[in-house]
Amino acid sequence: MKVGLIQQANGGDIASNMQRLATKIRRVALDGAELIVLQELHNGLYFCQTEDVDVFDQAEPIPGHSTDFFGAIARECGVVLVLSLFERRAPGLYHNTAVVLEKDGSIAGKYRKMHIPDDPAYYEKFYFTPGDLGFVPIQTSVGCLGVLVCWDQWYPEAARLMAMRGADILIYPTAIGTESTDIAAEQLRQRDAWQLVQRGHAVANGLPVIAVNRVGHEPDPSGRTGGISFWGTSFATGPQGELLVSLSTTEEAEAVVEIDKARTEQVRRWWPFFRDRRIDAFDGLTERFLLG
Repeated sequence: MKVGLIQQANGGDIASNMQRLATKIRRVALDGAELIVLQELHNGLYFCQTEDVDVFDQAEPIPGHSTDFFGAIARECGVVLVLSLFERRAPGLYHNTAVVLEKDGSIAGKYRKMHIPDDPAYYEKFYFTPGDLGFVPIQTSVGCLGVLVCWDQWYPEAARLMAMRGADILIYPTAIGTESTDIAAEQLRQRDAWQLVQRGHAVANGLPVIAVNRVGHEPDPSGRTGGISFWGTSFATGPQGELLVSLSTTEEAEAVVEIDKARTEQVRRWWPFFRDRRIDAFDGLTERFLLG
């Protein structure tokens, strides 16, 4: 399976961002990609740097304008697309939702982001209700996709449940970077940790991982901080955590990487983590904490 990664720097013009993505999707498809993954909330700016009720006007139903627009491109190019949208489910009820489109442009399935951060410059709890669809892979013509979103990528339980339910690959649309007050050494530690934890999910589950991040600087609309410099570094690994591709830290980029799905079973035969899991001793994982 050939997977396309598209890493883009967005501006405030949603229509322009979408048209640029459409051009890149077509280009990556011509390079042989069968599955193409876009970054988190790819239509516009990362609006969670501030809390602003007017931003809810950007949310849309699913299906809606974006699934129609990108569905037509998926159908034209004959590719499976992983989108990341601001979903309007009902008045006052919104989600950060990944949508998978089939090669015919139809919706194969969706996943609502389960882990919602609330940190300086990442005020996502103001906008998004935690997902309620569970950790369930989405079946497509190119395989069973374990789609998660950004903050989910730090949680081994999420990756494990996707793997246990038959995912062929783990996919993480992402929006993560550095706030301007972090010193350079801390910025590097955070970026390395972000990639390392996901490579660990690949190893622990014997699955390839695709992570597609935003890139470029987006100012803080409030002016209280220096904004976020998204660190790009979109990447793909094989089932032993081996890096297959890692994109620029500062520039827009695209790549097509070949994933050998048959290799997953071979790696799991060498490293039979699923065989040796002590499921009789894992009850504590459903607790918040086990001391006090």
